[in-house]
Parts: sequence; C-alpha cells; structure tokens
Amino acid sequence: MKTTETPAPLPAESGASFSKIDVAPSARPSARKKEGGVLNVFSHGVLIIWAIMVVMPLLWAVMTSFKDDSSIFGSPWSLPDKLHFDNWSRAWTQANMSDYFLNTILVVGGSLLGTLVLGSMAAYVLARFDFPGNRFIYFLFVGGMSFPIMLALVPLFYVVNNMGLLNTIHGLILVYIAYSLPFTVFFLTAFFRTLPTSVAEAAFVDGASHTRTFFQIMLPMAKPGLISVGIFNFLGQWNQYMLPTVLNTDPDKRVLTQGLVQLAVSQGYKGDWSGLFAGLVMAMLPVLAAYIIFQRQVVAGLTAGALK
Repeated sequence: MKTTETPAPLPAESGASFSKIDVAPSARPSARKKEGGVLNVFSHGVLIIWAIMVVMPLLWAVMTSFKDDSSIFGSPWSLPDKLHFDNWSRAWTQANMSDYFLNTILVVGGSLLGTLVLGSMAAYVLARFDFPGNRFIYFLFVGGMSFPIMLALVPLFYVVNNMGLLNTIHGLILVYIAYSLPFTVFFLTAFFRTLPTSVAEAAFVDGASHTRTFFQIMLPMAKPGLISVGIFNFLGQWNQYMLPTVLNTDPDKRVLTQGLVQLAVSQGYKGDWSGLFAGLVMAMLPVLAAYIIFQRQVVAGLTAGALK
C-alpha cells in the first residue's frame, strides 16, 4: 500500500507542473504581441502626423501657385477656381527665374561633379592605403565638418577676392567643393572600407594600375554610396544661401536662393503673391524630383555598410 499511495500524488504534481509550463509561455507571447501592437499603433500615428506636417505646406504652396491674388487672400484653403498658368510664366520671365535657374544649375552641377570626383579619390586612398599621416588627414576632414562656415565668411571673402574669383561662377564652384568635401570624404571613407578587397587584389594581379583599378572597378562598386552622398550634397548646395550672398553680389550671376529673396522683396511690394508662390514651387520641384528618383539608391547607400 505504501508503494501505491506514494506514487499517487506524483501524476498530480507532474500534471500541475506541466500545466504551469504550458500556461505561462502561452500568456507571455500574447502579452508581448499586445505590447508590440500598441507600439506599432503609436509609431504609425507619429509617422502619420509627421507626414501631414511635412506634406500639407508643400501641397498648399503648389495649390496657391495656381491661384490669383484675390483667391489667395479671400479663400486661402480652397482649391483654385481655375489653373492660372500665367503665374508661372510671369515668375519665369519677368522675375528672371530662368536666369537664376541657369546659374544654379551651372554652379551646383560643376561643384557636385568636382566634389564626387575629388571626394571619392581622397576617400579611397584614406580607406585602402596605410601611410604616415593617414589618420591625421582623415581627422582633418572630420574636423572640417564641425567648423562653422559663418566664422570663415570674412577671410574667405578676402581670399576669393585676392584670387580674382569674386562674383564668378567658377569661383563659387570651388568654394562649394571645399565646403562639401569634409562630409563627402567622411561618408565615402566608411563606404570604401566595406567593399571587398579581393576584387582590387585580383585586378592588381592581372596588371591593372591603381588608377584603372579605382575608376573601372572600385568606383562602379561604390555607386550606391556615390548616389547617396551626391543627393545630400545636391540638397545642401541647391539650398545654399549664405555663401553666394557673400561671394556673389553681381545681379546677373545670382543663384536661385538669392533670386527667391529678391523675388519676395519685389513681388511683395508689387502685391504679386501668386507669382511669388509660383517661383517658390519652381525652386522646390528639382529637389523633390531628385529625391523621388533616387530614393531607393539613397536607402541602399545608407544601409550598405550594415549589410557586410
């Protein structure tokens, strides 16, 4: 009887233990799932509010650019009764937006090309070759990112003036390149370090020179990083206002940001608010188009280093 009575509570205890093991884990995933659902709802709600705060002013500016002045002040939040394309033509011709666009394309295009070429070459050398002063030069570029440009405006003005580059397109291009190089070298140096070295070593074995290896092998492999840093530099150079205001005082060579300020002053006195909004939308469209077209490449360039 002892043998039959003593094992009797064991199945109950073991059953209780099994019930505890079975119930506890089933409750924990449901609690975690509930917490994850609440977090997802909160994060999506914040993203929706942020998207509305960003998109609504852009849509309102585009909508207002097709209104006349009376509709802008009479019903600012309503849709235009008809599309007034004359606002755009008036801003393009009478406000000299066409000249500002041409000057900006020349300056940004030249500076962006020079920044990517020089920045990629410097970043490749700093990332792939060990030589005395490598880290020192790298930290010089990194330190240039933290240097406030406003402190350099006065000496920069005299340097550019002494070189005979004041109020010139090519002088502004050189200044833009120098302004954008620190971030470009910092970004691309980290990107070149993630690329495999076996491909470059195989090219050297086949007799390729350093120049050919860089331009024909390593540079195409770094295309996602080049596109990402190119977009960032394009946004910064396109919206640059401080440098052209100080170094480019010639009215015939003003860039788009200077032209928008001039347009705001002139159209404000004339009361031509529809033309002012049309010029504002003209300045925004290239930036939006560039980001929409290269959005995937930007994300791929930013995440390429994390996928190694």
